[in-house]
Amino acid sequence: MVFVAPRDAVHTKIMSNIEEVRARGGQVIAVVTEGDTEITSIVDYAVAIPETLDMLTPILTSVPLQLFAYYVAVRRGCNVDQPRNLAKSVTVE
Repeated sequence: MVFVAPRDAVHTKIMSNIEEVRARGGQVIAVVTEGDTEITSIVDYAVAIPETLDMLTPILTSVPLQLFAYYVAVRRGCNVDQPRNLAKSVTVE
């Protein structure tokens, strides 16, 4: 399971969710704030992002998640340049 777990207002709730997944035998990958040893000690893999303003955190967390999605798709043998079921839309006025 992949968690976005920056150090913010819901940090303790995310930690309890991670512990629940671990208790059920799940592997955990987390995108964490740099220097967060609480979460990195309980996850299998951690990707650190620099600490920043709360408004900018979604931008920083989306980069490793996009890379993760890309490499998983490549590993599965999917064509990442031409995804299936991509609907093209044209707006005509």
